Amino acid sequence: MRDFGVGFGYLLRGQKWVAGHGRWFGFGLLPGLVTFVLYVGALVGLFYGADDLTSWATPFADDWGSPWQGLLRGTLTFLVFALGLFLAVITFTAVTLLIGQPFYESLSEAVDRSESGEAPESGLPLWRELWISARDSLRVLLRVAFYGILLFAAGFIPVVGQTVVPAIGFGVSGFFLAEELTAVALQRRGVEFKQRLAMLRGRRMAALGFGVPLTLAFLVPFVAVLLMPGAVAGATLMARELTGEATAGGADDDESDDATDGTGRPQGVPHRAA
Repeated sequence: MRDFGVGFGYLLRGQKWVAGHGRWFGFGLLPGLVTFVLYVGALVGLFYGADDLTSWATPFADDWGSPWQGLLRGTLTFLVFALGLFLAVITFTAVTLLIGQPFYESLSEAVDRSESGEAPESGLPLWRELWISARDSLRVLLRVAFYGILLFAAGFIPVVGQTVVPAIGFGVSGFFLAEELTAVALQRRGVEFKQRLAMLRGRRMAALGFGVPLTLAFLVPFVAVLLMPGAVAGATLMARELTGEATAGGADDDESDDATDGTGRPQGVPHRAA
């Protein structure tokens, strides 16, 4: 559990960093605000349409008596909305990062410079970075959709579906949120998608410590927008540890020099081909 606390500590440090750099906090709010408006509209539509969707999907229950028809359709309506909320939490970060790629890249670079005086750069044109970000986000969403379908089906299991399944869902959400956010800094270092997953799996509890509290916070309307700048900053600090770079209060300067190749890129991390 100590690593869980380490991950949570990076989340707090990220929020503290943007609080001390007010310009970057305001700068990082803009993409989240745009995405928030879009998602609120989609969730409101789902909320009002979930009943009709479940009625359409269960014509066999039209002749069922009370309370069985209401129990079945009420449970399905809850699960449909829960699945929509689950996907919204995951995709919110992906869509916000895609919309705000230039914003968050700049914020992440500022965090790197505040830690070591330099910021690794991918050397790729913006369109190429956007393409890689969109491609990797799709890979994440496909994995999330797979787990979401499994969890949706498991939700029908009595008791377990209402207790264990939601807990697993938050764990899955938290892990992939951590992947999406650390990708901002790791992509600049040329770390590919599969390498990023391997890094986070090696520090699974730290990833959960960072991502699960953020997932829970994102369930509160508008909180996701306010926390996104600090989440990107904290993920950058976490990425520095994952790649063996020093952070303030972390590894010392000698260890940092040993861990990098003189360009700010960790040894053993290949440059990504353009």
